[in-house]
Amino acid sequence: MEKKVLWINPVTTDLFDATFKSEFEKVKQPDTIIDVVSLSPAPGPTHLEYNCYEVMVMPEILRLVKKAEDEKYDAAIIGCFYDPILRAAREVTRKTIVTAPAEASLHIAATLGESISIIVGRRKWIPEMKENVHKYGFGEKLASFKSLDMGVHDFQRDHAETMRRIKQAVREAKEKDGANVIILGCTIEFGFYREVQEEMEIPVIDASLAPLKYAEFLVEINKKFGWGHSKLDGYQSPPDEELKAWQLF
Repeated sequence: MEKKVLWINPVTTDLFDATFKSEFEKVKQPDTIIDVVSLSPAPGPTHLEYNCYEVMVMPEILRLVKKAEDEKYDAAIIGCFYDPILRAAREVTRKTIVTAPAEASLHIAATLGESISIIVGRRKWIPEMKENVHKYGFGEKLASFKSLDMGVHDFQRDHAETMRRIKQAVREAKEKDGANVIILGCTIEFGFYREVQEEMEIPVIDASLAPLKYAEFLVEINKKFGWGHSKLDGYQSPPDEELKAWQLF
């Protein structure tokens, strides 16, 4: 069953596009076609560590999601752990599945354990991410957030130092906070989960791989059973006549 998936890197740099594409090709199902795009080139945010940056890129994310459906993608992934405009993106698609890293990672983690810790770059990220944990219904399973005191573009600069900080945070989450499953709470924390997982003997969810595998699952159940986003109320799509009259896309 062919599955066509678009990963949207919601920043104005293609710095990691090729790397994401390469990593996804290693783990995707054989019948999955995965494409990676980023937003229009700078000037514009190259990370979304601030909520105001997140708001600035929302219109273009929405246009790319709509374009993905027009180009017959089965799923679109909004590749930031803040899960920006996930509800709005599901409104503008009628058949295309839309997911994002936090939602996907939390659903997987909640199946693998009862107490979840999320390893983030900076304390600044925690309030919005914590809101999402509760919004998605996983508040009772949240053990803690752990900050590495690193920005988005710091993770891949010195792998040894990043690994050291992640392992220290995971050890504290496991031993002090009672976590039995870990989420690396940024898509740019890619490449670290396996070593940490093997050493700490605890499931460690990579926030870039989780939404890809979750999207494949959602596309499969949509194609086989018709289980897609409900259009009854919350994800109801706006009327075509309004979209055309207001020239929104």
